[in-house]
Amino acid sequence: MLEILTLVAFGLALYTLNASRTSAQKISEEVLRLRREVEALKAAGPVAAAEAGKADDVATADAADEPEQKTFEGPWAGTTGELEKGRAIFGGAPAEEAPETVAASETAPDVSAAPAATPVATPAKPRESFESRIGARWAVWVGGVALALGGIFMVKYSIEAGLLSPAVRLSLAAVFGLLLIAVGEFVRRRTQPLIANAFQNAMIPGVLTAAGALTLFAVTYVSYAVYGYFGPLTAFVLLAVVSFGTIGLSLLHGQALAGLGLLASMLTPALVSTENPSAWGLFGFLGIAWLATFAAARIRRWQAVPALANAGMLMWTLLYLTQASYVDVIPVLLTMLLLALGHGLLWPGSVTAEDVPRPAATSATPTPPASPSTALDRLFAPPLLAVSLTGALAMAFPALVLASKVPAIAHGEYAFAAIVLALAVLGTLRGWAIYPALLSAIAAVGGVMKMTALPGGLIDPFTLIEPPTLDGAQPVSVLGMVPVNLLLVLAVAYAAVGLVAVRLQGRGERAFAAIWSILAPAVPFAILAVSFLTLGNLSFDPKHGLLAIVLGLVFFAAAEMFSRESEAQDGADVTQWAFVAGGFAFLVLALHALTDGLATTLGIAVLGTIAVFATRLRRWPVLPWLMAAAAMLVAGRIAWEPTIVGAANLSKTPVFNQLLAGYGIPAALLALSAFELRRWPGERIRNLLQALASLFVLLTAAILVRHGMNGGVLDSAVPTLGEQATYTLLIIGASAVMMSLDLKSPSPVFRYGSMVVGVLSVLSVLSAHFIGLNPYFTGELLGKWPVLDLLLVGYLLPGLAYGGLALYARHRRPLPYVIMLALTAVALAFAWVTLSVRRYWHGEGIADWKGFLQPETYAYSVVWLLLGVMLLAIGSKFDSRSIRLASAGLVLISVVKVFLVDMSNLEGILRALSFIGLGAVLIGIGLFYQKILSRKSGTEDAAELNAEA
Repeated sequence: MLEILTLVAFGLALYTLNASRTSAQKISEEVLRLRREVEALKAAGPVAAAEAGKADDVATADAADEPEQKTFEGPWAGTTGELEKGRAIFGGAPAEEAPETVAASETAPDVSAAPAATPVATPAKPRESFESRIGARWAVWVGGVALALGGIFMVKYSIEAGLLSPAVRLSLAAVFGLLLIAVGEFVRRRTQPLIANAFQNAMIPGVLTAAGALTLFAVTYVSYAVYGYFGPLTAFVLLAVVSFGTIGLSLLHGQALAGLGLLASMLTPALVSTENPSAWGLFGFLGIAWLATFAAARIRRWQAVPALANAGMLMWTLLYLTQASYVDVIPVLLTMLLLALGHGLLWPGSVTAEDVPRPAATSATPTPPASPSTALDRLFAPPLLAVSLTGALAMAFPALVLASKVPAIAHGEYAFAAIVLALAVLGTLRGWAIYPALLSAIAAVGGVMKMTALPGGLIDPFTLIEPPTLDGAQPVSVLGMVPVNLLLVLAVAYAAVGLVAVRLQGRGERAFAAIWSILAPAVPFAILAVSFLTLGNLSFDPKHGLLAIVLGLVFFAAAEMFSRESEAQDGADVTQWAFVAGGFAFLVLALHALTDGLATTLGIAVLGTIAVFATRLRRWPVLPWLMAAAAMLVAGRIAWEPTIVGAANLSKTPVFNQLLAGYGIPAALLALSAFELRRWPGERIRNLLQALASLFVLLTAAILVRHGMNGGVLDSAVPTLGEQATYTLLIIGASAVMMSLDLKSPSPVFRYGSMVVGVLSVLSVLSAHFIGLNPYFTGELLGKWPVLDLLLVGYLLPGLAYGGLALYARHRRPLPYVIMLALTAVALAFAWVTLSVRRYWHGEGIADWKGFLQPETYAYSVVWLLLGVMLLAIGSKFDSRSIRLASAGLVLISVVKVFLVDMSNLEGILRALSFIGLGAVLIGIGLFYQKILSRKSGTEDAAELNAEA
């Protein structure tokens, strides 16, 4: 019963279509009659009566209007021929004039007499009603599905009822499918343009054709898979004919039918299986289907279907590479090259943004879509973005899979290199191919790393294909099977393609040329570096080293050439910076390949210095920054190997060893470079080099001290107090030197660097001298000689150095900084006095577990009071309020100790002497202040006490 109802519905649909065509003709005739009546009323109206005296002009106007009325044939006569009418019917490019505009022009008064400067506003497109969606669109879609299901149910009914043989049933179904296609073509030729334009995504001809194509596809597959009427080859050919025929009919019926044909062609290889599958047959068929889809897309300027074709090709390629028991790379490679050629020559080809049709406006005052505001926006939103992006992905992912399968897939590395270069060439020749260019770089670097450092997807770069066997057979190394020469050729070829791309794209899109100027040196450098680190000889490798020198010189020459040609153009600086930096990177890589140890470190510093002195010949902004990059590389090598030459090769001679050259020469070259740039317009690089030079000088001094005080051995042992004191003295000296340099040649690096170094040294003193390395807590022996012992080096000398630095910084640095230095000096002096008293009573071991003696406790009070008095005298001598306050604080500590500690711990004469001494000192201090104040100007307000340091 359902099948009968389907046929009845199909008949009613045809009848309704014919009736609607008749109704449209009647409406056209009615509109024509109404227009003639309007023209007659205009001729006989008040305007004509008022101008009755101008009979000749009116007659002339009537004569001019009369031919228009005679040639008017209906509201659809405004189309431009059968070709445009057909395009409007089968869902092609939109007609040049919207149907609503045509209809309005047919019913509106003549506006040809209006002033030419007055724009005619396009009426807003009305929103489609719910009735229109149900009746004009959904009915068509559901009807097409119903027709396809009707054919299937008809076959099912005949099978269940046993009315017809399978051959007859399938023949009838095939005839039904052909009939649907024929009816679709008949309806396409007879349908009015208005219906096609208004309902382009619900066109009856396309729906009928799609239903017929599905029916034919199903009949062919059932004949092969269920009944076995066809062999695999015949079924494959018939399914391919149906698929390609559907794609061909899409030229008449629109992009949706093309998508159906593409889907059928992509499913055909999966539906037909043979005992001996052939990669050539598979990719040959897929390539033809892809080409057919792209040819139709170019004719009709489609975007969605070719993007889906790329996705389908990617899916089949990945399935074949990952699931096939044996992979033949030749058909895969040819298919990938076909994709590159198809995108470059067929679609998008040479298309530009102006060639892509913009979507129709829907507002009363339509405005074109907002164009990208910047060059990068235009670059990363090219025309046909979906097609170019999916095409690049369809080539990049198979290349990465091929690289990951080396050496399991024979010659997979060569196919990988060819696909990467094809992507790069596509990105070179076409202005829209930004994503092929970027993905070629990603695929090149990622694939090389996969083949070398990450074989088989494992992290260990020395992983073997098979584990060791018990019979003594040696496993095969993956790294030994990766051809080094191929990677070097790939690096050279990519560099050549990049240079050509900068040359070609520089004439048009400058942003694209700038990106290529970065990719051109970066990708070959990454390939060469990975090859050297994983496959080369790290001690001496002339193959990688010489090639790196050649590429470095090539990029320096390219920078010179492009700088001369592009001095007055935007974007030249990016190319110059990228090429010069790339050339420098290649030369650094050559140093690592051809030299080792100290020679490499010094060579990097010399290269940076040469770049600085090259500013005398070329005023390129990038050159001074190469010295900063060289300093960073040297610092990185030092962090990796502090001994520069290895612990076993390091000489034990103090000072005059490899450390002096490895640390000191880069420091000297940095200082020389900063001096050379004293007249350079950019201050930031000069300040940076000054800071790096200061850092390397401190680093040199510190490493030499460490080496000398540890017997010529650099290890991770905790430093002693003497070693730490040496570092402290070096830092204090560096702060003083930087302060002197700032006074001689003002520089923010020296100005703020001196204070930063001073603050860091104070923090180091507080943490190391007073707590971490204090002999009272660590138990470290002080030495046999009193006074000339560890306390002298660890406390007294740093204290004197801080006092001198505070005096030198007075009136030259902020007051809080000077006060901090002065108080640090007082604290170190206090620690030296206190620990010296303890040494007197306990010897060279002053650990805390020894406790305190009564004479020792009394001695602390005496020396603290004496130190307070001495500080008071120094503060008065130099008129320093901060030192006098420190003296007062020390005396206060003594008072507290006498009353709280000495009273309870001392006995007999010691207790009495402690209090007598404290009282005498306090009275003496009071007398001293009274004399000081009385010597002033005689004012009663003690202004002296308020004087600043």
